[in-house]
Amino acid sequence: MDEEYDAIICGTGLKECIISGLLAQKGKKVLHLDRNSYYGADCASLNLTNLWEKFRPGQDPPAEFGHNRDWNVDMIPKFVMANGKLVKMLLKTTVDKYLEWKTVEGTYVYQYSKGGFFSSGGGKIFKVPGNDSEALKSSLMGLWEKKRCKNFFVYVQDIEEDNPDTWGKIDIKAQPMADVFKKFKLEANTIDFIGHAVAMHINDNYLDEPAYLTIQKIKLYIDSIGRYGEHPFLYPIYGLGGIPEGFSRFCAIHGGTYMLNKPIDEVLFGSDGKVVGVKSGDEEAKAPIVICDPSYVRDTTGNITSVGRVIRSICILDHPIPNTKDSTSTQIIIPQKQVKRGSDIFINMVSGGHAVCAQGLYVAMVSTIVETDDPESEIEPALALLGDVLEQFTTIQDLYAPAHDGTENNLFITTSYDPTSHFESASDDVLSIYKRIFGEDYDLTISAEEGKEEE
Repeated sequence: MDEEYDAIICGTGLKECIISGLLAQKGKKVLHLDRNSYYGADCASLNLTNLWEKFRPGQDPPAEFGHNRDWNVDMIPKFVMANGKLVKMLLKTTVDKYLEWKTVEGTYVYQYSKGGFFSSGGGKIFKVPGNDSEALKSSLMGLWEKKRCKNFFVYVQDIEEDNPDTWGKIDIKAQPMADVFKKFKLEANTIDFIGHAVAMHINDNYLDEPAYLTIQKIKLYIDSIGRYGEHPFLYPIYGLGGIPEGFSRFCAIHGGTYMLNKPIDEVLFGSDGKVVGVKSGDEEAKAPIVICDPSYVRDTTGNITSVGRVIRSICILDHPIPNTKDSTSTQIIIPQKQVKRGSDIFINMVSGGHAVCAQGLYVAMVSTIVETDDPESEIEPALALLGDVLEQFTTIQDLYAPAHDGTENNLFITTSYDPTSHFESASDDVLSIYKRIFGEDYDLTISAEEGKEEE
């Protein structure tokens, strides 16, 4: 460890491992450290024994749950957008060749109705339409609303961001998204599922933001449909832990050095206030750049700020989630308004077919931003959709964001993982740090040769 490097990275979470891969791709000499004995940090996928050790220390898992080799349970549940930034980074670095994927079988959205004279009230889940043809078949909307929604999707698909002639009579760079919805006279529930289950916003702040930002997200969702199957999301066989492991392997092949079980006692700074390395016990490693997750600077001052809390609950089931057509993988989004909250609730479910649990079992993962002093009660609307739960493991974690951008002292800190059901915001964080380090964007363009390899 007592050497000089171009960069030292602390923590082997997804973001840190992607960054190590991108640095190695640039020819940088990287030292990657983790206090844990396994890769993945908060993004690890745990086997049955480790899952029980974490949540039920001193207890043995039920014998009927099978063997450790059958289990890879994600600590931070997310899916991967098929045409998103993470997939493009996997392709650009060729890390995709280390992974096997399955498409997620469906996306559903929750809607609550008060009921009427001829119908009962309550919440129901509906399949999310992602384009104009699906909109016409959807049971989410009535006949006339389907036509309005179809026209909306056609409008979005035809937009070229750099060609104002395709914007219609709306300035998508200046006018808010609310104006676009108003133009098509969409109903409140339709706006809700488009904004939260297609554009994947976690609250309604987007309605007042420039429309092009949401249009970009909707187009990403549409472009992801059919990319690798009929649905827009992917999930790796053997769990998400394989993604940071893949980037770690890529970095190591390109000369990166990895050390597990290596706690970091201190980030070292020079007289000019810039980082010069890290200290672990009696050892010091030198580098002009240090990148870490928030946990490595939690006890320091001026580096991170608390931005809230997230609750995540892992639920083991012996059945698919009801009303999802017996899907072996699915996600359900509960928009904030439907349950009178300030942020959405997310459900991701995978199963034995993804080699994350024993055959015949399912793992549903519920997550949301904590808004009250009783976080467990906040996820009750989601738990009610799951049916009977065999085992449940819940964590409540603080969320942190860097207090500075790192360009002054070369200490670059990733943000905590939000509760969203996909990795787009995590990918944005990685790409932002890359640009701050190198002063240029990472090129996500897939060349013709890379496209052939993808096929």
